[in-house]
Amino acid sequence: PGDRKIIAGLWLSLRIAFFTACASVVLGTLAAFALVKYRRFTGRTLFSGMVNAPLVMPEVIIGLSLLLMLVSVQRVLGFPERGMLTIWLGHLLLGMAYATVVIQSRLQAMPPQLEEAAMDLGARPRQVFWLVTLPTIAQGLASAWLLTFTISLDDVVLSAFLSGPGSTTMPLVIFSRARLGLNPSVNAVATVVIAIVAVGVLLASWLIARRERRRQ
Repeated sequence: PGDRKIIAGLWLSLRIAFFTACASVVLGTLAAFALVKYRRFTGRTLFSGMVNAPLVMPEVIIGLSLLLMLVSVQRVLGFPERGMLTIWLGHLLLGMAYATVVIQSRLQAMPPQLEEAAMDLGARPRQVFWLVTLPTIAQGLASAWLLTFTISLDDVVLSAFLSGPGSTTMPLVIFSRARLGLNPSVNAVATVVIAIVAVGVLLASWLIARRERRRQ
C-alpha cells in the first residue's frame, strides 16, 4: 500500500508539473510580450507588480491567501474542491512569475531589427510573432518550461495548503514519511526522479545546442 501511495503521488506530481509548465510558458510569454513590446499602457506598473509579486512573497503567505480565497469561492459557488485543480492553480501562479522573468529577459535581448525587417517585407504582426519572435526566443521558452516544471514538481508549501483528500503529491508523501524515518521505497523514488530529471536536462541541452548550431 505504501508503494502504491508513492507511485500515485509521483504520477499526480508529474501531471501537475506538466500542465503547470505548459500554462506558465503560455501566460508568461503573453505577459512578457506585453511588458517588453508595450512600454506604455494604463496599469502597466500595477500589472508588472502583480506579475512579479509571487517572486518576493513567502510561499506560506501565497498558500494561505489562496486557501482563504478558494474556501470563500467554494462557499459561494460550491466549486472548486481542494485537489489537483487547486494545486495546479497555486503552482501556476508561482510558475507564471518565473516564466515571465525568463522570457522577458530573452525578449529584451532579441534584436528589434529582425521584427522590423519582417514587417518591411510585408509580414503582418501576427505572422511576425509566430514566424520570427517565437523561433528566436525558443531557447527562453524551453528554459522557462524546464524551470517551472522543476519548481512545480518539488513544491511542498503550496501543495500542503491546497491539497485535499486523495490528492497528495510526491513531495508531501516524502515529507510526511521523513518525520517518521525514511525507508528504501522513498530512496528508490528519489533515485528514479533524479535520473529522469538528469536525462531530461541533458536532452534539452543537446536539443538547444543543436538548434543554436543550425541557426548560426
